[in-house]
Amino acid sequence: MFHRYLTNVSTLSLDPDRCVGCRMCQIVCPQGVWDIRDKRAVIADLDGCMECSACAMNCAEGAIQVRRGVGCAAAIITSALGASQDTCC
Repeated sequence: MFHRYLTNVSTLSLDPDRCVGCRMCQIVCPQGVWDIRDKRAVIADLDGCMECSACAMNCAEGAIQVRRGVGCAAAIITSALGASQDTCC
C-alpha cells in the first residue's frame, strides 16, 4: 500500500485522446497511480500522486499534465532538505 498525504488536491490530469498506451507513466510512477485499461492509461489512484511529474516528463505524447513542485511532494522534499517546517500537513 502506498502512502497518502492529502486527498482531493492533486494537480494530475490526463488527456485520454492523446494517450497511445506506451505504459511509460505506469513504469516510472513511484506511487502506482497509473493503470492501463483498453490499451490506454487511466489514473487509477489520483490521491496517491505526489506530484513528482515523472509520468509527465516521460509521456512522449504530452497526454499528462501535473504542476510539479506544488502539494505534498514539494513539502516533503523541502522538509527533507532541512526546511524548518513541513508545509504539507
